[in-house]
Amino acid sequence: MRGDDQQQDAVFSYVSLEQRVPGDHPLRAIRQMVDAALQELSVPFNELYANTGRPSIAPEKLLRALLLQALYGKRSERLLMEELDYSLLFRWFVGLGIDDEVWDATVFSKNRDRLIEGEIAARFFAAVRGQLQRSGAAERRAFHGGRDDARGLGQPAQFPGEGGPAGARQRAWRQAIATRHA
Repeated sequence: MRGDDQQQDAVFSYVSLEQRVPGDHPLRAIRQMVDAALQELSVPFNELYANTGRPSIAPEKLLRALLLQALYGKRSERLLMEELDYSLLFRWFVGLGIDDEVWDATVFSKNRDRLIEGEIAARFFAAVRGQLQRSGAAERRAFHGGRDDARGLGQPAQFPGEGGPAGARQRAWRQAIATRHA
């Protein structure tokens, strides 16, 4: 018997993001390494941000999102924000709840620039890359997109359509990260 093609959205979900991510997914191990690296950067985060003013994107969430951008080869912040909006895996990794609003790409870029200028991003990527290499996870071919594995983390990559001001920012960001890791 053929089933019904009912398409009604549920009002509530009783399954957490944690439960939706398979236990053996490669990002689970990477998330543990990332959280350890972010814990070490807690004091520099405090020094980089003022105690008053408008709240920014949490630097931990921003850096997790940047790591996803590097691992999955998302060529722009706009595409990364789009993926964050609908990917439960990306939301889980970054630390966004299922109902949390995703940031505007320009706001994300401005906050990213603060971390690059403060050299926090370079320290973060170096720590994560070191942990990945020590664990052997960098040798596994688990990610696709701009890179086929985690060995290229923080290294410059060429993507189609990187012309114009947005492409120049991307190339500058990748080059800044790559030169700090060399």
